[in-house]
Amino acid sequence: MRVLITGAAGFLGSHLCEKFLEGGYQVVGMDNFITGRPENIVHLLGRKDFRFVEHNVTEYTYVEGPLEGVLHFASPASPIDYLEMPIPTLKVGSLGTHKALGLALAKGARFLLASTSEVYGDPQVHPQPETYWGHVNPVGPRGVYDEAKRFAEAMTMAYHRAHGVDTRIVRIFNTYGPRMRASDGRVVSNFIVQALRGEPLSVYGDGGQTRSFTYVDDLVEGIWRLFHSDRVDPTNVGNPGEFTVRQLADQVIAKTGSASTIAFHPLPEDDPKVRQPDITVARAVLGWEPTVSLDEGLDRTIPYFRELLQGVPACTA
Repeated sequence: MRVLITGAAGFLGSHLCEKFLEGGYQVVGMDNFITGRPENIVHLLGRKDFRFVEHNVTEYTYVEGPLEGVLHFASPASPIDYLEMPIPTLKVGSLGTHKALGLALAKGARFLLASTSEVYGDPQVHPQPETYWGHVNPVGPRGVYDEAKRFAEAMTMAYHRAHGVDTRIVRIFNTYGPRMRASDGRVVSNFIVQALRGEPLSVYGDGGQTRSFTYVDDLVEGIWRLFHSDRVDPTNVGNPGEFTVRQLADQVIAKTGSASTIAFHPLPEDDPKVRQPDITVARAVLGWEPTVSLDEGLDRTIPYFRELLQGVPACTA
């Protein structure tokens, strides 16, 4: 059994490579290192069951030999990344998805798309079930990511209906854990890094907006189960535990023993006010639900960032 994982050197992609290797698969990892890091996969290099290809999936993509699966995880995924790289974000969601689907079709492989809770935008339904169509501003700054993923979902379903490709779509909610970049702009990593450096934690708005945080091991297990299921329609995989951003900030400060304070900043345009997955489908179809609490997940994640920041100078910006 052999699968291709695009975005293999990214935070999620690298963990997914490990999961499939542990499950007995041969894995071809692909990445162009726009946001992925070689350090995330260096421990896999040299294994007979792992091969790495440096490649931009928005260009012609082909892999020699059989493939049973194509898992498309290539994309900038944090606000800092997709706001700085709007066109590459749109291209990997459209052209990259097209190329990856074409490869799956040619190989007769199962295709799994990494989508996102951002397809729901600033939701008017709470919590968000898969049947909710979302509330997205297509021309706002966040639209480059939101609409890239919405297009990718549409393209995936088109290949399923028109060409019979065996497809899966996972809608990923906020995920955190080891191998996140210190500067990726996501709220968990931001808070931990700022707290460890003794800097004020950047809270946008009044901190009353809510998020749901999934530890990476839980997410990867859900994706594994979805890939091996018969579920074609989009599936939420996330932790339904809901916290305000201010609650997260206070918890990070307490756990790191930091003397950091809170610095409030204007709320970014189109920033979602609430975010919480309805995982009824995942529970019923996949027999999956998260097992790692935010408290435990932070305990597993903070030591990674402590080590990562050793010898790294504090940000002066």
